[in-house]
Amino acid sequence: MLDSLETQTFKDFEVVIVDQNGDERVTEILAARQRPFPVRHLRTPKARGLSRGRNDGAKQAKGDIFGFPDDDCTYPSWLLQKVSDTFAKTGAAVVNGRAGDETGRPINGRFFEGAGWTEPRGVFNSLIEWVSFCTREAFEAVGGYDVDVGVGASSPWQACEGPDIVLRMMARGYKVYYDYAIYGHHPEISIDATDPRMQQKALGYGRGMGYVLGKHDLGFAYSMNFMLRSLGGAVISFAKGQRGRGAYYLKTLQGRLEGYRDGRRERGATASGSRKVAATGH
Repeated sequence: MLDSLETQTFKDFEVVIVDQNGDERVTEILAARQRPFPVRHLRTPKARGLSRGRNDGAKQAKGDIFGFPDDDCTYPSWLLQKVSDTFAKTGAAVVNGRAGDETGRPINGRFFEGAGWTEPRGVFNSLIEWVSFCTREAFEAVGGYDVDVGVGASSPWQACEGPDIVLRMMARGYKVYYDYAIYGHHPEISIDATDPRMQQKALGYGRGMGYVLGKHDLGFAYSMNFMLRSLGGAVISFAKGQRGRGAYYLKTLQGRLEGYRDGRRERGATASGSRKVAATGH
């Protein structure tokens, strides 16, 4: 990631690295090479979770636009300039892109083509967390990411912290713009493996998506469409003899249904003034 940032044609940025490791691996990496941009290293080994790390990093940032790339993704040399130009041209509070391989082929999700303003029901097809940028104002207005959602959270909801925060921004009246032509690179996820770790990831990611769908009340029919996609994927995969892929889709379906139940409970609890509590039995 740092190497790709060195190639950016847009130069007015800083990097805040939030390091939740218990060892010195990141310190050693940073000490090995001087970078041509400011780098701040924030060590928080006792504060775990992706969303918590992003919030901690945002508190240290000096800029007016935030982005939250993964450590194993890369940005094309034109990306930050295009994002900056899009903010200036549209006046948006959020600018989103997608995941692509080195040729720009979409990977790791289903994304809309074209460009334009995003409606709440379009968020899941126009956003990937590590190619999502927002203004400081919008980020602070919603209190940052929900630390109970996302990879590494202590809850069962291990994904979709990006759609969650963007939907909360939309609820506050902030405008969100998506452009298919904005994309970063990331290793492509293989869902054909049958190992327990991949199946557990499918379950956790499914729970995260289901939770956000239920929490934001995007409509029963709309939400169930995502469940049917997983079911259809499982049926087709097993019919083709793709056992690992079929099992992945089934775990995703299970997770989405469980998460959707949790999200609806959360919405009801919020309406009644109750505190959020992760559902038991996970």
